[in-house]
Amino acid sequence: MKIKKEDIKKYLPHREPFLFIDEVIAIKENKEIHATKFISEDEYFLKGHFPNNPIFPGVIIIEALGQASGILGFVSMNKTPEEGSIYVLAGVDKVRFRKRVRPGDNIDLICKVVSEKRGIWKFDCKAELNNELICTATILCADRKAK
Repeated sequence: MKIKKEDIKKYLPHREPFLFIDEVIAIKENKEIHATKFISEDEYFLKGHFPNNPIFPGVIIIEALGQASGILGFVSMNKTPEEGSIYVLAGVDKVRFRKRVRPGDNIDLICKVVSEKRGIWKFDCKAELNNELICTATILCADRKAK
């Protein structure tokens, strides 16, 4: 399953400037997702992180991995936010950053379902740049009613 940027909004409540998934390359058996994020020189937060030495913030890499996990969770449950469900970040563990990400880079976001229990989903996630590991994390997301 491949999802273009305009269709990603069907699976996430996020909107610009806080939507950090550009495309879903593949979803395998509703257990693994491969998404991408292109880091533009125009990203608003790069002006201050850091002037004359822009680095894509690690916390936003984690958010992008959370958004990819959210898409995978919604697809796996055969749900969308329009149906009154929201998929929220519930926890992040074992985070490690290995390389810097800079404007012009295109990162790959890969998340795999580890488990699901009472609406809490656990994902093993990694971000890569040119097939080199830049970040790993375990992410928990919770499926909840929107209001």
